Amino acid sequence: MAKARAVWRCSQCGHVEPKWAGRCSGCGEFGTLSEETSTVGRNGVPAVAPRPVLLSQVETGHDRRLASGVGEFDRVLGGGLVRGSLVLLGGEPGIGKSTLILQVCDALAQRGTKVIFVCGEESPAQVKMRAERLGCGGDIALLPVTDLASIEAAVLSDGYEVLVVDSIQTISDADVAGSPGSVSQVRECTARLMRLAKDRGVTTLIVGHVTKEGSIAGPRILEHMVDTVLYFEGDREHAFRVVRAVKNRFGSVSEVGVFEMREEGLAGVANPSAALLAHRPHGVAGSAVMASVEGSRPLLVEVQALVSPTYLQMPRRLATGIDVQRLLQVLAVLERRAGLSFGQHDVYVSVAGGVRITEPAVDLPLALALVSARADVPLPDGLASFGEIGLGGEIRPVAHVGARLSEAAAMGLSLVASGPSTGVKAPKGVEHRVLDGVRAAATLVKG
Repeated sequence: MAKARAVWRCSQCGHVEPKWAGRCSGCGEFGTLSEETSTVGRNGVPAVAPRPVLLSQVETGHDRRLASGVGEFDRVLGGGLVRGSLVLLGGEPGIGKSTLILQVCDALAQRGTKVIFVCGEESPAQVKMRAERLGCGGDIALLPVTDLASIEAAVLSDGYEVLVVDSIQTISDADVAGSPGSVSQVRECTARLMRLAKDRGVTTLIVGHVTKEGSIAGPRILEHMVDTVLYFEGDREHAFRVVRAVKNRFGSVSEVGVFEMREEGLAGVANPSAALLAHRPHGVAGSAVMASVEGSRPLLVEVQALVSPTYLQMPRRLATGIDVQRLLQVLAVLERRAGLSFGQHDVYVSVAGGVRITEPAVDLPLALALVSARADVPLPDGLASFGEIGLGGEIRPVAHVGARLSEAAAMGLSLVASGPSTGVKAPKGVEHRVLDGVRAAATLVKG
């Protein structure tokens, strides 16, 4: 007979403890253990052992990808949804997750795909109101239930090809203890949806909430179970939204899709560089253009810096869109290797448009913006830059130099500064200036 007992499971790494503790011994996080009921029994041997399948006998089919029709969404996925895959979309409340997922369902339904939408957070009437506002014309099946067994039965009975669950925190399994949204429920429901996707070939998209730390609510193991993890980034006060792939078993993990929030819903941005630089002020100190590459797409963004005298014992160091640790490192290099002092100044840094930059190539544009703001002298018009700065003050080369130069030329910029590169020829009308260190970079500031 199986025996039920209480265990304590970590919401971050899934580690199990026999009793409560303030700190998880698996990942070292504090206050992440929550109680759940576990069933323990004898390890049995299945009556019929599964037989292995030779790799040469596995059939993949010719239509392995299912294009949704939403171009920016398909770009992030690597060309479309893989049949039988499990995709997790996470983001802050109100960022536009439900809007995007409903637009994807509508595009699929209009292409003849049978789509079922599990609306666990809203009623069918509320979903219909959003669909009318977005101008959706596809015939989407709505299922207003939160019981996992009912969802499986509905999907299998009518042969749906795509299953959308909004959100996974509202779904519950009657065989698992705990309320909907608990660690055990989220983990077990996702595991059963994964088996449904793999065994029946049902492409499944699940929406997940994000905690205040910025990670998807639920155990960290949840991200390891799914095939693709997408994060919806951006500020609700900005018009632009970025969908970023942080895990993708069937494509690149560095692709991004850029959307603009409009009254009729989310619209893909065909030329994000032009949109992000449209309102850039000219002749203002502390503004630098960075030639970034997100996945296979070159992107020009504006890095802004403000340096002002401080009236506090500890000067402020605030960064939006850039890791604050990277800001502190660049400030230290500028002080030590370029002779610039920021000890008596507050420093504020931001990437305009609500975009977040994570690649090391942001070091050089960040340094130029800081030097320009410190001297209160604007950078030359038509200047773009990229490059990683080492602790010795040297500027290191980065990848995709040709794509960055081409994007700068397409946007009408005439001067690009970077670290050393070999075998790359600048496009016509663009001067490629190679810098060897931060002292040489500081000379780009006029005066």
